[in-house]
Amino acid sequence: MRVFRVAAMIALLAGPAYAQEPQAPVPQYGDINKADKTPHQIEADKAAEQAYKNSLGNIPDKGPSDPWGAVRADPPKAAPKAAVKSSAAKLQTKTGGAAN
Repeated sequence: MRVFRVAAMIALLAGPAYAQEPQAPVPQYGDINKADKTPHQIEADKAAEQAYKNSLGNIPDKGPSDPWGAVRADPPKAAPKAAVKSSAAKLQTKTGGAAN
C-alpha cells in the first residue's frame, strides 16, 4: 500500500513539472523565417537597413563632455614655490608652532 502512495505522490508532483517543458521549439523574439518574406519585402528591408546606416553617418561627432563642469570650480592655479614656503612659515607663527 505504501508503494502505491509513493507512486501516486510522484505522479502528482511530476505532472506540473512535465507541463512546464515546451513541447515544440518556440520561436524567440527576433526569429523570423526568411522564407516567408516576399522578394519585395526583402528589398524593402535592405533599403531600410541602408537608410539606417546612412543616418548614423549623419550624426555629428561630439567632443568630450564634462557633466560636472558647471558644478566643479576651476582648478586652483599652481603657486610659485617661494610663495608656498612663506605661507607655511606664516601658518607656523600664527598657530604657535608646528607641533600642536
